[in-house]
This record gives sequence, C-alpha cells and structure tokens, in this order.
Amino acid sequence: MAQLNPYIHFNGNAEEAFTFYKAAFGGEFAAFVRFKDFQNPEHPFPEHEANKIMHVSLPISGDSVLMGSDVPEFLGTVNGNENRSKISIACASKEEADKLYNALSEGGTVEMPIADSPWGSYFGMFRDKYGIEWMVSFDYK
Repeated sequence: MAQLNPYIHFNGNAEEAFTFYKAAFGGEFAAFVRFKDFQNPEHPFPEHEANKIMHVSLPISGDSVLMGSDVPEFLGTVNGNENRSKISIACASKEEADKLYNALSEGGTVEMPIADSPWGSYFGMFRDKYGIEWMVSFDYK
C-alpha cells in the first residue's frame, strides 16, 4: 500500500516551525540538513541562506513522517494565505486529539474548535502560527 507523508515549505522559518512540531508530536528528527551542508561551487547558495533548512523530517508514527524545507529565494516565496490543502491527523484517542489540537493550534487561528461533529467524529480545524492548516480528528467507531 502507498504511504502519504506531508511535505511543507517555509519562507525561512522551517527550523522554528519544526522545533514547534517536534514539541507537539514528540520524537526525534530523522533528518535535519541545511543548504550549507550541500554547497555546490557550480550552484552556490547565498551566504544569507546557508543556514536555512534544505530538508527536515520528523517521524510521527511508524507509518508517517512530516517533512519540510525552506524555499530558496531564487524559487520565490510560499503564499502564507494558501488554503488549498490541510494536514489531517487521525488520532487513536480523544485525549490524543485534544493534546495535538491544543499544542499545534497554540498561537494560531482556530477555524473550527475541536468538538463532536455531526458526522460522528471528534474534530477540529485550525491554521497554526506558521500558516500551515491542520485537521485533527478521532473517529469514535
């Protein structure tokens, strides 16, 4: 079966965001690579971008990994108001849903408070303080 792992981009604050996500989810980074770690004389990164994150991965469970990077300036910027997609977290318990919802939404904007939904799940939505949109749910079934 195929596995889906979200990969999110940032405008220079990937390290801060992933430190925040690590505090919420726990665990350790499987990869944490800066642009300066892969300097190529033919395609050098500007000195002010050397410490930005080229790739970071945070295992969330045995089956999923949250990954991300900063976008180098030559590729443009990430639209902080984008709302085409959300990261959905399916929790094993109502307590886990509350823990992750509260931790990840801290400093963000709540779109739907976590509560029992009309479709039978415990569900909430928000945009975190880094502009990433999340859905947290626990299915009672």
